[in-house]
Amino acid sequence: MQWTLVIPLKPLARAKSRLAPAAGDALRPGLALAFAQDTVVAATACAAVRDVVVVTDDALAARELAALGALVVPDTPQAGLNAALAHGEAVVRATRPRAPLAALNADLPSLRAAELARVLSSAAAFPRAFLPDAAGIGTTLLSAAPGAELLPAFGVASRARHRSSGAVELPLAGVDSVRQDVDTGDDLRTALGLGVGPRTAKAAAGLLLVD
Repeated sequence: MQWTLVIPLKPLARAKSRLAPAAGDALRPGLALAFAQDTVVAATACAAVRDVVVVTDDALAARELAALGALVVPDTPQAGLNAALAHGEAVVRATRPRAPLAALNADLPSLRAAELARVLSSAAAFPRAFLPDAAGIGTTLLSAAPGAELLPAFGVASRARHRSSGAVELPLAGVDSVRQDVDTGDDLRTALGLGVGPRTAKAAAGLLLVD
């Protein structure tokens, strides 16, 4: 099964606000872009991925991520993360109604293509499935097989909401890079410990001198 990944991304000026105490407002937008770039690079390198769709209204991010092979879709609803994902789903299925879809976070700078392939292979057994984040509270990936709606419910405590919505939680070990999203300075340190992509490593280099 060849998946289409839909990745939502806020305007960089507003992205990753919880990183401000660790990174400051000067470094934060650049980190958010670097996370998204490393996520897209790893996703497009995954053998199970057909294509990557990024939903964003940020002009810089749109240019940079398109250059990495993503199809960029404007965030027409401008109504938050879940609306952006639903819009991306609609755009994809307008031309490929039976496309298998997965929503993927944009802040997975440690993402490994092989681990993502394992998650998607496991998800293919279910109409809808999800992978909880490293904290065990949120969600980093939500899948919808052909014929199923994505029904995204991301945000605080999304693990419980996705489970309640009927999506199957994937009980996978050894896929830490797909679970480790970055919201805080502690998250970033954990991601750096796992190993991050080159753009995140460069963007975080100055930050490490402070921490």
